[in-house]
Amino acid sequence: MNTRLTGGHPMEAHAGFVTPEGAAWLASSASHQRSTLALWESRPTAPVVLPCGKAFDVVSVPAVFGRRMLDRLWEQGPGSGPVATYRGRMLIFAAPGTAQRLPSLLAWEEWGTAMPTPLCHGSGDAVTVPAPASAPGGGASGARWLVAPDTRHPWLPGPEVVLWAAVQAARAAVRISIFPPPDQDAKVYDVSRRR
Repeated sequence: MNTRLTGGHPMEAHAGFVTPEGAAWLASSASHQRSTLALWESRPTAPVVLPCGKAFDVVSVPAVFGRRMLDRLWEQGPGSGPVATYRGRMLIFAAPGTAQRLPSLLAWEEWGTAMPTPLCHGSGDAVTVPAPASAPGGGASGARWLVAPDTRHPWLPGPEVVLWAAVQAARAAVRISIFPPPDQDAKVYDVSRRR
């Protein structure tokens, strides 16, 4: 089963537990894959720190903004790959190379300070990944899967798709009118009777 759904919301079908194939995919990012899998076999609720850049990059955004991005991805876009939460942030797993490219795309879009700037984790970075059997509510670590990996080759959004979701979420969050609010103290003159 692929994490790209044709209908429904990802939270309904993919929340919770990672399949053995998904765990193998996550472990493929580690330099010691077998020891990572052995750790999860002996302690299935243990989160682990994994390097980014090989199997995946991670885009980290505040949870509320991330939820808006996910809603756009699933309601108007192609869906998402694996997604987790950790310490009040949403971790969107993306294609390798996304962390390197996304900041320049955000700069091109003139991404300002009105919206949260995504933190991009790529080659040379590492992230805490929820356990395959993450505890309800994330347990002591606060890490849990919203969209759990379920295959050895999950679909991962690239930088353009993540940018699109961020821009769509920002537009929905900030409604800017091209007309300024009326000035309540302004004098109004009837100019239709000019001679």
